[in-house]
Amino acid sequence: MKPPFRHEFLRGVRDGLPILIGVLPFGLVFGTLAIKAGLTPAESQGLSLFVFAGSAQFVAVQMIAAGAAAPAVVATILLINLRHLLYSASVSPYLARLRLRWRLFLAYLLTDEAFAVSAPRWRQADLEHAHAYYMGAGVALWTCWQLSTALGIAFGARIPESLSLAFALPLTFLAMLLPTLIDRPAWSAAIAGGLLSLALRDLPYGLGLILAVVIAVGVGVSVEALGGTKPAEVRDVDD
Repeated sequence: MKPPFRHEFLRGVRDGLPILIGVLPFGLVFGTLAIKAGLTPAESQGLSLFVFAGSAQFVAVQMIAAGAAAPAVVATILLINLRHLLYSASVSPYLARLRLRWRLFLAYLLTDEAFAVSAPRWRQADLEHAHAYYMGAGVALWTCWQLSTALGIAFGARIPESLSLAFALPLTFLAMLLPTLIDRPAWSAAIAGGLLSLALRDLPYGLGLILAVVIAVGVGVSVEALGGTKPAEVRDVDD
């Protein structure tokens, strides 16, 4: 790695570390549930390796345990992960000049946590090596998720039933959200998303959450457009 690239990469790793406090128990829970649902260790780890999407993995394991057909499981995973289209649309102006191999790799690393950690970095003036920062955060999260899944597979059965690790998920999302609330578009989207998710929570198949996210993003984009802000361009790089 070139020095500026390495510096940004390590910054991304460092800034992603607080999120790992919530990711670690979340991965432990997934590894444990996957084994209890009847998946083999290889299948359980494979979900984390190839799907790499916590909420979708949890739903997939529950559906597999209930005997759901493979097409239904795949379709549900795609539905749950539709929000990643919104994430990718948000970061695409900053990554459009990168080589194809970079965009493919960074697309694989795109998660709720990586997006939230990197969002403040995209707002800075110097974006030449911002993708290295994003990659650092993404690699740190990916590594933690794979290791925590493996630990859950290996030792999850020894975790007492009375010790609930479910608290990790809401804490993780709160830790992701708070650093991004720095301007009116962010606050507008957060407030709209929170209110709408409550109002639409009774819709089937999780559609309420998806609609809330889509509308909230539209609110944030509208507020940003009224403010006249535009994303900066990124030079063509090939580090």
